[in-house]
Amino acid sequence: MSTEILISLVTLIFLEIILGIDNIIFISLLSDKLPADTRKKARLIGLSLALVLRLILLAGISWILKLDQTLFTISEYSFSGKNLILIAGGLFLLYKSSKEIFEKTEEKHLQENTKQKFHLTAPLGKYYC
Repeated sequence: MSTEILISLVTLIFLEIILGIDNIIFISLLSDKLPADTRKKARLIGLSLALVLRLILLAGISWILKLDQTLFTISEYSFSGKNLILIAGGLFLLYKSSKEIFEKTEEKHLQENTKQKFHLTAPLGKYYC
């Protein structure tokens, strides 16, 4: 086994561990908005969906890695399909984390005035949408 393949494997393992921990934290934060009797079920469904989606996305990595042909160039920077997917993913993560931070900090006083009832599908839909 070459060193390059071994380094790629170790990198992938560390990324999966980090993303798994991220899923646990994020789903726990979202499920805390639910009534106490449905939190455990929401965590189980959320983590199960995260696992299935991660396996599907890992299977698609080989396709994404083949998207290295230049699609267009801006100035001296060339963009491939792989670059566009990485940029879109990064922007999505920035949006979701900013939105969650805003809701945790700035909207507390708004929620005190209008009590909302959450049910099981609300946090799961929020996580995946």
